[in-house]
Amino acid sequence: MTKSKTIICRCEDVTLEDIEAVIEKGYTSMDEIKRITRCGMGQCQGRTCRTLLLAELAKATNTHPNDIKVTTFRPPVKNVKMSVILGGIEDEENS
Repeated sequence: MTKSKTIICRCEDVTLEDIEAVIEKGYTSMDEIKRITRCGMGQCQGRTCRTLLLAELAKATNTHPNDIKVTTFRPPVKNVKMSVILGGIEDEENS
């Protein structure tokens, strides 16, 4: 496989070279690769890298992407203002 510094997961800074190295060691499921490299575990929860990882895994295992079991991805984390948590209180001094 060609060694590449192409970024696959921006959130966790996982490169194509990292993915290829793990596949060369015999890890062939998205779950295994996700746990070893943290690809897909960043703030976006794999919204970008999931497709890239799936394509690389399919190519390396000579499998159609639809035949590869996809891991569980959680919704992205969003910031919540304290006023929402406190029930809409904007100024704590006036309460």
